Amino acid sequence: MTVSEVRKKYVRFFEKRGHIVIPSAPIVPGNDSTTLFTSSGMQPLVPYLLGQTHPQGTKLANSQTCFRAEDIEEVGDNRHTTFFEMLGNWSLGEYFKEDQLRWFFTYLTDKEEGIGLDPRNLYITVFAGDRPSGMPADTESIELWQKLFAEKNIKAEFAEIGSEANGSALGMRGARIFSYDAKKNWWSRAGVPSAMPAGEPGGPDSEVFYDFAAVDPNSKHSSNFGAECHPNCDCGRFVEIGNSVFMQFLKQHDGSFTELPKRNVDFGGGLERLAAATKGNPDIFLIDVFDHARSVLETYSGKTYTEATPKELASFRVVLDHVRSASFMIADGVTPSTTEAGYVLRRLIRRAIRHADQLGIRESILAKVAGGFGDAYIDAYPEIKAQEKNIVEELEKEEQKFRRTLTQGMREFEKIAKRGKVSGHDAFILFTSYGFPIEITEELAREQDLPIDTQEFLKEMEDHAAKSRTASEGRFKGGLADHSEITVRYHTSHHLLLAALQQILGSEVHQRGSNITQERVRLDFSFSRKVMPEELLEIERIVNQKITEALPVFATSMSKIEAEKLGAEHEFGVKYGDTVTVYSIGPKDATQEDPKFLESFSLEFCGGPHVKNTLELATNGKKFKIHKEESVAAGVRRIKAVLE
Repeated sequence: MTVSEVRKKYVRFFEKRGHIVIPSAPIVPGNDSTTLFTSSGMQPLVPYLLGQTHPQGTKLANSQTCFRAEDIEEVGDNRHTTFFEMLGNWSLGEYFKEDQLRWFFTYLTDKEEGIGLDPRNLYITVFAGDRPSGMPADTESIELWQKLFAEKNIKAEFAEIGSEANGSALGMRGARIFSYDAKKNWWSRAGVPSAMPAGEPGGPDSEVFYDFAAVDPNSKHSSNFGAECHPNCDCGRFVEIGNSVFMQFLKQHDGSFTELPKRNVDFGGGLERLAAATKGNPDIFLIDVFDHARSVLETYSGKTYTEATPKELASFRVVLDHVRSASFMIADGVTPSTTEAGYVLRRLIRRAIRHADQLGIRESILAKVAGGFGDAYIDAYPEIKAQEKNIVEELEKEEQKFRRTLTQGMREFEKIAKRGKVSGHDAFILFTSYGFPIEITEELAREQDLPIDTQEFLKEMEDHAAKSRTASEGRFKGGLADHSEITVRYHTSHHLLLAALQQILGSEVHQRGSNITQERVRLDFSFSRKVMPEELLEIERIVNQKITEALPVFATSMSKIEAEKLGAEHEFGVKYGDTVTVYSIGPKDATQEDPKFLESFSLEFCGGPHVKNTLELATNGKKFKIHKEESVAAGVRRIKAVLE
């Protein structure tokens, strides 16, 4: 099946079962600089999984575009990509384990409603329990899965692997359902149950794996990964295609757990992996969306993908993955730069260029490789086709620039070579400053018979990655830097600031990005000139006036059309469904039943959270103070402000 067919069948399947299909959030959340990328299907829905009411109901489904920067170095095998689509369905206090597992199993195995996979090739993992926290094993899911397989005349034996991650003690031994410990089959934002803080929700999950060994002779188990195979083995025989998370428990202050009053389901399934399973081939780079790009590389390299050497095959895959990711990023408004999302985009493009070189391609090629993605995704993401000219221009411009950078990097390498060796730090600088992957530096060193300290390089890279992960983990917690009281106050002050800017500077002012933390609010807005000091003082005065007026703040669900007619301000870069949440601030006599939108001081599309009354911003006598106003891009200004 094609990727489009797998996606459409999934959406229709859950629509038929009462789910509202919501649009994919942008891969780069333009209105929220607390996170660089949307990295999972659940990420845009975290506030609702934690209790906030979703404007479109309690049963939702979609296919979400995702990007994971941490997987860049993993690309090269048959299943890792940086960009992917995550099929998702969610129950916010509605159905639970029985419906979820049955529906997903039906979608996987039914030839009419689903994708018609052979159930004999499906293997399951469940939660084995957790002794430190006292959490019991998920025996309910085991029983449900055994019942579902029995209906297909398949006896699903159970094996407990627990903490033996390599499975060497039990291996397959005829089992179809395996239980693993909390590191494998438990979900919470904090990790295993013992690491969860009080008030944190979590629960067991159940993963489904496809056994490619049954359909692909090249997918047999390798003893390099242990004597015996099992679903979580890293040999590649088993590929995870879906995971159902059952958000069921709430951690208490005494370390115990209680059942959540409303239990949620969060499901995520890899679209590309599911499409590969329908073809019976574990190589996701052979699915249809890569057909054009793969053909371009074969034509210009003179090499055939299916006959390539392992090294050539890895280069094929890096170029295919990185150019697809770059295309989606550029379509979302990212341009190559030295910071944040732009830096990641630049790194993708430069790695793709180097691997095209390794395939023997010396001319500019990336724009040609990208040429087919617009048509491949025309039904689900027409913006890729609409932005095709821009994608081509950015790729061509960056490719030309990097080829000049390569020349500069070679000059730097020659300086290093004169010292008679290449230290790990030298290799790290060549990588981070000149875009030289370690394999390039190693090849240059070998050519000149120079020793190179690869281990020191790897240590510096590990330290760098650890710092990046720490920073990344702190950037996303449900939409803001966090949901602390002060951050929520700053979020509301952001709305007041934008409204005050529009009142003083005019209707041309619109939000162009924000960053809200416990320390300050940062607002980027469209405006063509510097804001004068007297204007800033008046804006500051208006915000403080609205705070002291004690204006009520209300969230209201309404149709997108109605919200637009009212003049509600859009969040920059967000794609909206038919029903939206609008936050209104004021007037003073407004009520939830009668928000008096036309008289409100601020009216914005927003997912929250916010204070209930602006007077909460004046806690402990605090006042709103603008600290800085500056230009960040052509036609875009930035204000940083605090409550002090």
